[in-house]
Amino acid sequence: MISIYLAGPLFSAAEMKFNLELSEWLTEKGCNVFLPQAACLNKTTEEIFTLCKNGVESASAVVAILDGADADSGTCWECGYAFAKNIPVIIVRTDIRDSGDTRGFNAMLYYSASGIIEDRIHFKEKILDELLKLTS
Repeated sequence: MISIYLAGPLFSAAEMKFNLELSEWLTEKGCNVFLPQAACLNKTTEEIFTLCKNGVESASAVVAILDGADADSGTCWECGYAFAKNIPVIIVRTDIRDSGDTRGFNAMLYYSASGIIEDRIHFKEKILDELLKLTS
């Protein structure tokens, strides 16, 4: 079973629903998912930092949702930290709006990614495919 840190914006009801549904789907497929919005409920900001940092460190891979006009700052930090720790990062964009320097992604995130997914319909299956590539 692969351990995943699911990074992404989590400040609106829609973002939280998206993250939860993706987390549940990946769990059904046999992944162990660290979901910050669930793990950090009712925690102080310092506790959130520690929990998320430890979550990234214990993950086999980070799956980062980079939708929106600009990638979420916390998600960017989690991606950079994972990259510095040699933890593979799969970046995902389901948003059709053009954003960033490279195919809708920030160049730093794009070129540090182990896998890149741009899909609004089959992104879940593509995430699983990328995760399976990392473990084979």
